[in-house]
Amino acid sequence: MLSSNGDSVPVTTLDRPFHVMLKPIGPICNLDCRYCYYLSKEDLLFGKDKQETLTPPLSLEGRGRGGKWKVSEERLANYVGQYIEANARFGEVNFAWQGGEPTLLGVDFFRCVVDLQKRLAPPGVRVSNAMQTNGTLLDDKWCEFLAAERFLIGLSVDGPRELHDVYRVDKKGQPSFDQVMRGRELMAKHGVDFNALVVVNRRNSQHPRKVYRFIRDEMGCQFMQFIPCVERTDFVQIAPQTWDPKSLPVVGDRSAKPARGEDALVSEWSVAAEDYGRFLCEVFDEWIVRDVGHVFVQIFDVALGQWMGLGSSLCVFAETCGNALAMEHDGSVYSCDHYVYPEYRLGSIDERPLLEMVQSDFQRKFGDDKRDSLPRYCRECPVRFACNGECPKNRFIRTPDGEPGLNYLCAGLKRFFTHIDPWMRRMAAEVHAGRPASNVMNVARSQRAAAGFESVGANDLCPCGSGRKFKKCCMGKAGRPS
Repeated sequence: MLSSNGDSVPVTTLDRPFHVMLKPIGPICNLDCRYCYYLSKEDLLFGKDKQETLTPPLSLEGRGRGGKWKVSEERLANYVGQYIEANARFGEVNFAWQGGEPTLLGVDFFRCVVDLQKRLAPPGVRVSNAMQTNGTLLDDKWCEFLAAERFLIGLSVDGPRELHDVYRVDKKGQPSFDQVMRGRELMAKHGVDFNALVVVNRRNSQHPRKVYRFIRDEMGCQFMQFIPCVERTDFVQIAPQTWDPKSLPVVGDRSAKPARGEDALVSEWSVAAEDYGRFLCEVFDEWIVRDVGHVFVQIFDVALGQWMGLGSSLCVFAETCGNALAMEHDGSVYSCDHYVYPEYRLGSIDERPLLEMVQSDFQRKFGDDKRDSLPRYCRECPVRFACNGECPKNRFIRTPDGEPGLNYLCAGLKRFFTHIDPWMRRMAAEVHAGRPASNVMNVARSQRAAAGFESVGANDLCPCGSGRKFKKCCMGKAGRPS
């Protein structure tokens, strides 16, 4: 069967669900985060028609303020219908809403979304919604709706005030921390399910435990993600993997590190590869002695699945990708959220069926290239099974022997996966035996305590990681009088 674009498209049905991140207001946002890779898409998508500021809420009807920048009702209904129809056979359909800042559209827009979903979903098919937001526009009305309709909210927060406000500022350059925390308090008040998404950047990467403890203790958040900030300085003009291979630096070169200046390859706010690895290791070392089974860190959960032989539930660590696409407000569908460039535009939902674009030759090759383009250095790596080269958008350095295609984060990820290997083996063995993975905390605490009993004072925190004073915890076990 040939598609409208000439691609061959298999007639077979999907063997797994696909995922689309819909950006119903494009890249328009009320914040101006310095590291945001998506704000620049205003020029690509809107050109001269872009609007510098928007005031919420936006009207769903007509072409009033914000009308040019939101997905139309007709296009929205077309998307919801096609997405449900394609994925309904799996019994559950998960919608993802992002931006920009989707709450700029106002709560009534999402009431329409939910009404569409309820009307179009077949009996017995469960529909769920997830939304990524900066949280600054949330109020009681919003949170009542989100709780009632059981939206899962990803709240962007980069740690305590002094770390969060370094890069996450509004259009006037003012800090956003207080507004974000107000949004968190409102969600907690109304019982909205939310998790924290932390962008690990050059600044907060220096304070892993401070960030982790703030999210866990002060925000009271059990679910969190640590996303590395990696941004080439030329990302606005040059699409990923269209770089000149000869221009790529070799791993370890100074030019392969975050820097400032005209000749810099990596933006100054990007996290250094080694710092990202150290950040993850330090968070893991705290998590493994006290939080397993209580706090859920996405990369740790995904890693356990890899060590158990289940494969990755997260595209960046999967062997192949291509199953998580992005759709803009204008109906354009792209291979991935990080590949919103003309080179990776699959078509428009107004003109081409969504399923046809998902199953096109171009998209299948895009996904397979994640595996097929790995350099030999990666293919021979002992932790390849866990990493799989991470996201291809970050493969812009060369291996020690000069082969292009090595991931910028290689050094950090290799350190992290090597560091957690013995603990992942233990946890996998516990789960396979039908026991909880949290059993490893006892071993971790014993090892930590044995290494730290010599110099710890009675009123110091116990080295086992329990959070209690030494004299109230393991002092007696260590053979020291209490």
